[in-house]
Amino acid sequence: MKSKLKPSQQRSLLFPTLAEQCDPRQPLKKLADAIAWDKFEDAFSDYYSEVGRPAKPIRLMVGLLLLKQLENLSDEVVVERWIQNPYYQYFCGMTEFEWDLPCNPSDLVHFRNRIGEEGVHMIFAITTDLHRDRIDKESEIIVDTTVQEKNITFPTDTKLHSRIIGRCWRLADKYGIKLRRRYRKELRQCLLSQRWRRHPGKAKLARKAQKRIKTIAGILLRELDRKLPSQILKAHLEDFKLYLRVLNQQKNDKNKVYSLHEPQAYCIAKGKENKKYEYGSKASVAVTADTGIIVSVVAHPKNIYDGHTLPEVLELAEAVMGERPKKAIVDRGYRGEKHIDGTDILSPENGKADQSKSEKAKMRKRFRKRSGIEAIISHLKHDFRLLRCFLKGSLGDTMNLLLAACAWNLKKWMGAVSFRQIYVIWNQVEALISSLRRVFPDPTSHNLFIALR
Repeated sequence: MKSKLKPSQQRSLLFPTLAEQCDPRQPLKKLADAIAWDKFEDAFSDYYSEVGRPAKPIRLMVGLLLLKQLENLSDEVVVERWIQNPYYQYFCGMTEFEWDLPCNPSDLVHFRNRIGEEGVHMIFAITTDLHRDRIDKESEIIVDTTVQEKNITFPTDTKLHSRIIGRCWRLADKYGIKLRRRYRKELRQCLLSQRWRRHPGKAKLARKAQKRIKTIAGILLRELDRKLPSQILKAHLEDFKLYLRVLNQQKNDKNKVYSLHEPQAYCIAKGKENKKYEYGSKASVAVTADTGIIVSVVAHPKNIYDGHTLPEVLELAEAVMGERPKKAIVDRGYRGEKHIDGTDILSPENGKADQSKSEKAKMRKRFRKRSGIEAIISHLKHDFRLLRCFLKGSLGDTMNLLLAACAWNLKKWMGAVSFRQIYVIWNQVEALISSLRRVFPDPTSHNLFIALR
């Protein structure tokens, strides 16, 4: 199963190589040359066996994962765009332009599951190494939390109960269980009664139909419990426990189930006016104070207080930066601890009486700079697929968050390369203008000087 590198074949007489066709000034080509791809080959080769069908090249799979996050594409679309874009192919290690699909989109799912959370952490570490010279100069970080929403609909009891009924029908059909009654027509009428349930004249009918849907779900669960063979029932025991938990939960219960296919998702209220509740997982993001490079991201499986998320965030930041940050700048949502294992936690508060004017100005500047992380989180959500997580389970939350952080760091590197390129061109133009000044003392009479200026 291990991927084998193709031997370098003789170059075609008529066609140049892909590297020769690509513009050397293009940031994506420069990024492909800067990443240490050999580290991925050495680390991920242990996940493959010596025998079996040859696997896709590791650089190809890692490159597709990074391109997917960079361009905000799905697994299916990034594979289709790969055929059309020569820079995508060069980034993934191709030496000649390919006309066929690189892989099936489902191969990306299998590759993510194969490398796991540890492999994605390694990809994140390598993307931060591109900024090593800038990270080493930083001693302060900015930390904030956001919500990574799951790909689920707005949860209601009626939706969950009706989906339990649908799963019971499919389970009975799969194992040939003849149900005493399916309640299809009655369920349809009950769901129709849910429309306009806020209308005063129809609220009572809607509540009655909602109770009936819950009753039908309980009837079908008990019937399957009686009729299914013990071995099959044992195989689906966890699903049945989940269904009973949904049927028994009350309005004000804690740790409620909001989705059958994503039961670990929880409700988070961040005080937003446009969206009172969000359903998914809380995510912590830490960036360097001056350069804005992401050095730590953590997806939290439980909705914990913001101040309690800091130890895990600081631990990952220390592993990435090489030394523990001296200061962490946070907002008022982190009230509580002022020192965590050698890191000072700075949050906005009233200045002390003995604090000098310069110290107050320095703190105000820090907290003004802190607001810059809000823009970074917005870019992560709208540009790098953090707005909604389509990956399965808590592991999917962690992977999506880490890959979004990788995409931000890569985009940051590409932007810096483009800026340096523009800066070099501008210096060349200024040098040419200064030389023209020496040749033409009166530059206003020469069209060449005016055009250059």
